[in-house]
Amino acid sequence: MQIVRRAPQIVLGLALAYSGIGHLTTSRITFRAQVPTLFKGYEDFVVLASGVDEILLGLSLIALWKYRVQIVWLVAIFFTAVFWGNISQYINKVDAFGHNSDRVRFIRLLFQPLLVA
Repeated sequence: MQIVRRAPQIVLGLALAYSGIGHLTTSRITFRAQVPTLFKGYEDFVVLASGVDEILLGLSLIALWKYRVQIVWLVAIFFTAVFWGNISQYINKVDAFGHNSDRVRFIRLLFQPLLVA
C-alpha cells in the first residue's frame, strides 16, 4: 500500500530528474530558447542551474520520503519560478518542444499552475 501512496511522487521525481538531465545534455539549446529576455546573456547559466535544481528535486522526491512535505514546497516554488520561462515562450512566440503555436503555448500556461498545486 505504501508504494501506491508514493507512486505519484516517484513519477514526478523521475520526470524532474529526466528533464534536469535534458537541461545539461541533449535539450540544452532548446531550454536556452525558453529563458526570459530578462536573463539575456545568462541563458546557459540559467539552464544549467535549473537543470541541477530539477535533478536534485527529483531525486529528493524519490529518496527523501521523510521530508516530503518540505520537498513538495520546494518543488512548488521551483515550478512557480520557471513559470516565467513559459510566459516568456508564449509572449515571444518561441517554438520549443513542439509548442509551435500560440494556442499550444497558451494551453501549456494553463496547465503549469496544476503542477504548483
